[in-house]
Amino acid sequence: MSEHRQFSGTQLIVASHNQGKVREIRDLLEGYGVEPVSAGELGLPEPVEDGDTFIANAEIKALAAAKASGMIALSDDSGFAVDALNGDPGIYSARWAGPEKDFGLAMRAVEDKLEACGAVDEVQRTASFICALTLAWPDGHVESFEGRVKGHVVWPPRGDKGFGYDPVFRPIGQDVTFAEMDPAEKHAISHRADAFRQLIDACFKQS
Repeated sequence: MSEHRQFSGTQLIVASHNQGKVREIRDLLEGYGVEPVSAGELGLPEPVEDGDTFIANAEIKALAAAKASGMIALSDDSGFAVDALNGDPGIYSARWAGPEKDFGLAMRAVEDKLEACGAVDEVQRTASFICALTLAWPDGHVESFEGRVKGHVVWPPRGDKGFGYDPVFRPIGQDVTFAEMDPAEKHAISHRADAFRQLIDACFKQS
């Protein structure tokens, strides 16, 4: 197995214009001597995400930010994959919510498609949240990691603490959905936390 390239420096570009995501990444990187700065704060353009996997899209975003800024950049690409729907909405999870980012509409679309294919009991309604994280250097080197958490699609939606598809996802071993969980409890078992653990173990040394 090849050795992973280590992160060095004190600043990291987060290839996102979403300040909520930047805050979450800042929290996850606490203790590693890194100050994340968002691509939005630097006025970097958002690239076209035309990859066909989560990792491909994460790499597109991270490389664009690294090359535009001349600094190491981190990006994530994540989504909701339902087994009975052949992995949909998958990389198109945000698009299912439409231009208004209406995830109520997106969750309803998932449920309608599950009902249409006869997936009505729990064993037929398995799903995963998936998160790909990519660390990219200006010279084009990338380190990519993928995390996931498995569970089931529930209906109707439950809880108001999460976002996206959280209200219809109950992780395995839990009686509540992501949207019913305390945020700290969710972060401890989430797909993003899984990917971050892999990234930290491979590329960061705790300060």
